[in-house]
Amino acid sequence: MANGILKGKKGIIFGALDENSIAWKVAVQAAAEGAEFVLTNAPIALRMGAINKLAEETGAKIIPADATSNDDLEKLFTESVEILGGKVDFVLHSIGMSPNVRKKKHYTDLNYDFYHKTLDISALSFHRMLAAAKKLDAINEWGSVVGLSYIASQRTFPDYSDMAEAKSVLESIARSFGYHYGNAKKVRVNTISQSPTMTTAGKGIKGFNGFFNYANEMSPLGNAPAEDCANYVLSLFSDYTRFVTMQNLFHDGGFSNTGVSQVVMDKFED
Repeated sequence: MANGILKGKKGIIFGALDENSIAWKVAVQAAAEGAEFVLTNAPIALRMGAINKLAEETGAKIIPADATSNDDLEKLFTESVEILGGKVDFVLHSIGMSPNVRKKKHYTDLNYDFYHKTLDISALSFHRMLAAAKKLDAINEWGSVVGLSYIASQRTFPDYSDMAEAKSVLESIARSFGYHYGNAKKVRVNTISQSPTMTTAGKGIKGFNGFFNYANEMSPLGNAPAEDCANYVLSLFSDYTRFVTMQNLFHDGGFSNTGVSQVVMDKFED
């Protein structure tokens, strides 16, 4: 049940592709909580996805933007402020893509041109986005920026490949930019480390089904569903978390603090 915790707030949501994406669920639930926002994604993603349906459902405008382009991002923030009638209060960065993973390149034999693209799309875009917003003074004081991360930034998962480094950089940017943006404008910047989630991107990772099931049995509460991740994102957009910043927050059913579960141990008993 909606409680109106985002009533009167305006924002930008990056990365909604289809109904399986966390960004999509954030948009639906943000609208239900009273928010107005602009939807954005790369032009190719807009052609591949179903974002027009989401825009119609939520009453949002769509602005194409390549998150690796400074010019596109500045145009996005400028137009969003005009469309929404003022500065924004929240931004979601839900962007991640690895050409190496898509091409099934082994981690020990990466294509380095692909590697650069992974870092630029999945991590440096977060810095570009924040820099554009700060340059244009596009986010209100006490605004909130959230990026979606994963625990592979801190622990090794063999098939997550160069996305692990991208998430490490993403989390570091949240801390570093969060310091500067907090000092300048009281804008808070955080990342959420989500459970394995059956998104279009997640299902493209080799061995994902096996790992999804493993994480579910390791986590005391089980894997956190995308809908609940969206609720967590909204809490960080709201005024209830005004002094939470520069954090990487685990939303994973307890996986990050579990050494081994009894269910997993039982599978190795004689």
